[in-house]
Amino acid sequence: MPGPFALFKWEALLNDKSIFLQGFLTTILASILALALALILGIIFGVMGTSHNKPLKRINKIYVAIIQNTPLVIQVFFLYNVLPHFNIMISVFAVGAIGVGIYHGAYIAEVVRGGIEAVPKGQMESAVSQGFTNIQAMRYVILPQAIRIIFPPLTNQAVSLIKNTSVMAMIAGGDLMYQADSWSSNNLYYGPAYIVTALLYLLLCLPLARFARRIENKSEVGV
Repeated sequence: MPGPFALFKWEALLNDKSIFLQGFLTTILASILALALALILGIIFGVMGTSHNKPLKRINKIYVAIIQNTPLVIQVFFLYNVLPHFNIMISVFAVGAIGVGIYHGAYIAEVVRGGIEAVPKGQMESAVSQGFTNIQAMRYVILPQAIRIIFPPLTNQAVSLIKNTSVMAMIAGGDLMYQADSWSSNNLYYGPAYIVTALLYLLLCLPLARFARRIENKSEVGV
């Protein structure tokens, strides 16, 4: 049997490169939408996790505990199968992006909570003494300082999020992994399909990972 580097297999992939390009663009779009949702949820629940309001703090703990301790695949399948029962009809692409966003929102919430708690408590007290409300103090004083702390791990979460969009292949979400699975299943040219797919994920993730490492090194030097 010809190996994965047989020339005719790569010629077939080159002829169908538009399929992989479509999946690549879908993965980028899904990553952007999922990251936007994850950031919104992460900031909201991260702030709730530092609140003195016990119900808010408990909601944060429940969300983080459930999401972090169940597999992403199950969460996406849950959305895919449950939403139609509530007459919520959205595309599988949207289901995948929402599922990945909710999943990483829990991790970003912990990153945000840790960053906020790392800011000296005196900063909040000083802001309140200057006439800021708690919400204003959080928005204008605490969060801007916390951003420097949370940025490196936040970038690492973005890298993980991009890779985790591959779960959309399980529900035919049209992402890069789905296109690779479909193409290789039709002609059994698995080697070229997954090599190219890995390289495309690397193209997305490696610059972000290196950027996160650079920011982390600068933070360590600053300390």
